Amino acid sequence: MTDPQQASREELLEIIAAQQAQIARLSEQVAKLEEENRRLRQGGGSAAPLWVKPNRPPKEKQDRKRRGQAFVRRREEPAEIRHHALENCPDCGRPLSGGWEQRRRQVIEITLPQVRVIDHVVMARWCGVCGQRRLPQLSEQELGAQGQRRFGVNLQSLVTTLHIAGRIPIKFIRRILREMFGVHISQGEVVALLDGVAKAGKKELARLQNEVRGSPAVCADETGWREDGENGYLWTFSTPTVRYFLYRKSRAGEVPREVLGEEFAGVTVSDFYGGYNRLAGTHQRCWAHLLRDLKALAELNADRAEVGDWVERVKALYWEAKAFSHPQARVRQREQRRCQQALAALAQPYAQEAAAPQRVLAQRIVKHAHELFLFVGDPTVPSDNNLAERSLRPAVIARKISGGTRSEKGSKTKMALMSIFGTWSAQGLPLLASCRQLLTSA
Repeated sequence: MTDPQQASREELLEIIAAQQAQIARLSEQVAKLEEENRRLRQGGGSAAPLWVKPNRPPKEKQDRKRRGQAFVRRREEPAEIRHHALENCPDCGRPLSGGWEQRRRQVIEITLPQVRVIDHVVMARWCGVCGQRRLPQLSEQELGAQGQRRFGVNLQSLVTTLHIAGRIPIKFIRRILREMFGVHISQGEVVALLDGVAKAGKKELARLQNEVRGSPAVCADETGWREDGENGYLWTFSTPTVRYFLYRKSRAGEVPREVLGEEFAGVTVSDFYGGYNRLAGTHQRCWAHLLRDLKALAELNADRAEVGDWVERVKALYWEAKAFSHPQARVRQREQRRCQQALAALAQPYAQEAAAPQRVLAQRIVKHAHELFLFVGDPTVPSDNNLAERSLRPAVIARKISGGTRSEKGSKTKMALMSIFGTWSAQGLPLLASCRQLLTSA
């Protein structure tokens, strides 16, 4: 900046001219702002200044959506009410009386049940007309026990529910009964109670197998199981409302045919294990297994963009099929055929290419392309066998705890009880009450 003390006359004139021009611009701007301010004060302004942020239009107030169920802790109906009040003032000792309710606190407690030992005394009476001794015939309903057992159906139902639904080993069931109820029971008696429930459920088990055979779609799966230290297989055949379990030492295809029968006409939803190929009817192969294998293939070949692109195209076709929906069966079947052809076209170029990383999966897709989109044509058929895997999960946990079963009879009892209790759970029925009803109605 030029120093005015040392500036020449011409430089001073330039400085004065520049300042006069700046003063003129500022004066003009001040005049505009004053005029705008005056119009705004008088309410005549049509537009807000640029530095003013426009107000958002007010949102239309909507009525709060009422919930069908309030998620608050509800008070239970009290069985007992206890009042707490001070008898004397803690400061001066004056006696206190009357009062009002200040607050209330609810405590939920359980009462340990008492064991009832009932002696059923059978009285003999003499008939003077017939000249014979007469005895009453006691039914299981009157005795409240199954057969000649010394434990009632309530205790038998509790033991079975703890062992099957709770996956509690027999050793700890005995401890629970001893510490909570004062009941001393041997291991053999616990096993006998479990066998008794399985015996009472024979008709129910046969009904479950018939229901599975008549189902339009059955999810099937198998896992390892040990009997007396020897490896075998635990099979499950599940529908949305039925669970059926079976133990066999073999993993061959005769086992599914044994359960579902030679004339099974429904859809079998399974993984790609060849043991299910011998079943009659149609098949829906599990997409969950295929998607996991596709993910593993992409991760293993992360440096090859063409493999990842192929995996994404296969997955995109699946999600497109999952999203498809139409009320007409003819349209759904046409879409099913289109998806099958599109998937086969994606896999065919790599099925015979020995150097292609996706060769194995491509061959599997080509082989089973006609069994991968049945869920498109029939919405009642699931696209995976996750139902069967979830059904097996409790058995897998029980296997980790106990290691399996010790005898052939124990395996039959375990499978029968898992089938019956699994069905009750799938149908949302109370387990303890359902088991008691099974024993009393058998």
